Amino acid sequence: MNSKKIDFSVGLFVLVGLAAIVYMAVQIGGGRFLGNDSQKVTAVFTNIGGLSSGSNITIAGVKIGTVGPITLNPETLKAEVALLIDEDIELWDDATAAIKTNGLIGDKYISVYPGTNIEGISSPLSGPIVDTEPAIDIESLISKFASGSVIE
Repeated sequence: MNSKKIDFSVGLFVLVGLAAIVYMAVQIGGGRFLGNDSQKVTAVFTNIGGLSSGSNITIAGVKIGTVGPITLNPETLKAEVALLIDEDIELWDDATAAIKTNGLIGDKYISVYPGTNIEGISSPLSGPIVDTEPAIDIESLISKFASGSVIE
């Protein structure tokens, strides 16, 4: 009888441990267990310069989402970036997005300006964000500076 209690306790301990590992893996990976509390918005960029899926999306420096799949539109040859933004964030038709860098050569992230809510003038965002700022190509700037071809 005592052996069955020990076996049950060990089995329960292992099961709780596995559940904790799965939970932590999902949390670290940015996944969600229950429901989908994010909205998908597309932003169109001419150059994403090292941006990758899973990068942060911020408004005023506060994380509001992550970058989803990035695809190339074969007709326009522009990058279409899926932005998975918290559902409670409202974006307006004059929203903008810019690819920024943490530090000089750090990770890329997207900074979003949500637009302005002016009654009777602005409307909620209904299509992709097309007013975007591409990533700055640091290598190109350095080579232009080194060769003396920087225009003042």
